[in-house]
Amino acid sequence: MNFFINNLPDRTSKPRQSGLTMVMDKGMSIRQAEDMLDSSGQYFDIVKLGWCTSFLTPQLKEKIKLYKSASLPVYLGGTLFEAFIVRNQFEDYMRTLDDFGIEYVEVSDGSIDLPHDRKCEYIRTLAKNYTVLSEVGSKDDQKIIPPYKWISLMKAELEAGSWKVIGEARESGNVGLFRSSGEVRSGLVEEILTQIPFESIIWEAPQKEQQVWFIKLLGANVNVGNISPNDIIPLETIRLGLRGDTFLHFIGKDWDVKV
Repeated sequence: MNFFINNLPDRTSKPRQSGLTMVMDKGMSIRQAEDMLDSSGQYFDIVKLGWCTSFLTPQLKEKIKLYKSASLPVYLGGTLFEAFIVRNQFEDYMRTLDDFGIEYVEVSDGSIDLPHDRKCEYIRTLAKNYTVLSEVGSKDDQKIIPPYKWISLMKAELEAGSWKVIGEARESGNVGLFRSSGEVRSGLVEEILTQIPFESIIWEAPQKEQQVWFIKLLGANVNVGNISPNDIIPLETIRLGLRGDTFLHFIGKDWDVKV
């Protein structure tokens, strides 16, 4: 922080279990990654190499090493896991993780039909050697999952060994947790929270309005993901009530201005 402002909400300190910001790297160059770390590295906690972009990204090992040198966990998008699974290449997937020094993994089934007991078995297997994030929800905007099903899936995956469960929204923020317009399915979220601790969930929320909604609902230390590199510092200002959207949320509307 460059100067002092009082009455800001408390933020958890890194390394943290809540208040996480997960950033989406969609194929940035090493120079772009260096710039992101230089400008905002202190304000995010984990990096996802989106969907299957890691298959094509040049100098992948060097970029992963760069992130890890900044104490930032890196994981490969869940769609890559699915790409290996649908081709019966699970052993190849684990070898790939080890070859690139990946310690965090995402298990998802947003693009394939994967029996849930089998998905949980993958989680249990991977959790023995990796930190697992598992994603709940479909990338198909026509597939509506009822709240009770979200809850039962999340519970089972946490019990199987997931460190966090991720609420699906895609990088566009218009499926899963959200309507096609980007509006939050508020009833769904609120029902999930009756049974799943908010600290155990990372909500994919790539759009500013979605980030604002979750911060107003759950506070400065909600976990959010699929954040664009350009939105890291803007998101932190929303968390701290230093942007118009949450400006009065943390200090109240009855604040007193001294003149």
